[in-house]
Amino acid sequence: MTRQNVDNFDDTLLDEALVYPDWFKLGLGDLNDDINDARAAGKFGIIVYYGQKRCAYCEQFIASLADSSTQHYLREHFDVMPVDIWGIEEFIDTDGQTYTERELALRYQVIFTPSLVFYDHKGKPVYRLRGYYPRYQFKAVLRYLVEGFYHAEKFRDYLERAEPGLFFTSGELIERDFFMSPPYNLERSTQMSAKPLLVIFEQASCHACELLHTGPLVRTEILREIAKMDVVQLNLLADTGVITPAGKQTTAKQWGKDLDLFYTPSIVLFSPAGNEIMRVDSVVQFYRLWGVLDYVNKRVYDNGIDYQGWRLQQRETIE
Repeated sequence: MTRQNVDNFDDTLLDEALVYPDWFKLGLGDLNDDINDARAAGKFGIIVYYGQKRCAYCEQFIASLADSSTQHYLREHFDVMPVDIWGIEEFIDTDGQTYTERELALRYQVIFTPSLVFYDHKGKPVYRLRGYYPRYQFKAVLRYLVEGFYHAEKFRDYLERAEPGLFFTSGELIERDFFMSPPYNLERSTQMSAKPLLVIFEQASCHACELLHTGPLVRTEILREIAKMDVVQLNLLADTGVITPAGKQTTAKQWGKDLDLFYTPSIVLFSPAGNEIMRVDSVVQFYRLWGVLDYVNKRVYDNGIDYQGWRLQQRETIE
């Protein structure tokens, strides 16, 4: 039985493998052929869905597609091709090169599942979503692409204009003892810090932010990892002054735009040298956040091991 709750769900591995909706299209083995089929049907293009069979976030996404209006609009404008990020089936990408499913996932830097890559009818990748988002934001992405707004503006700007009720500029953020106090000089380009940097972008009146603070951020395991980091909370919509890890003087709002963040809370992690390691800018629950913090604190990235490969190693060790 599907355990759907966009705000709060158990993100441990599923006991049973997911089954794709019967309207997902089995690829022809060549994404160019799939795009040609979509174009002939008068569609915008295709979506390549990168998932895992026992992924709780994938389960939430697939369950959200049961919504009739979402599914109708999606199927009217796109064909959806599933890819298992650990699979060995071969695909020809739009560059004409052949890749296994795993190689294709690495090529598109899939860190979290589900991840979606949107191609237009000419075969150009025009947008990506990393992770699972609430249904209203997913539908907004579909409209943003189908109606052509992506040609003129970033999705963050489109969403702020089209859905102003989603952005609250007034109100207070939730305070925690582990947050650094201003002024926010996060510059690390000239002098390396002793710790990684964790930046949490939030906004006022944000239910998902409240759940982050009352859920994962009260767990002992998370607090233990956070204690090893410098942690900063910024209001995504505020003009708070900040110096970025690269040494650029800006505001929290502009930095968020430069990072193309639109979801709150968004979590961005930097190395002690100030390089962005990864970000969690989609729905996150306890186990995903714990895994990310553990990966960063152990500096696994220095060994050239990607996050998903490392998580697989951890599961195999446990099992």
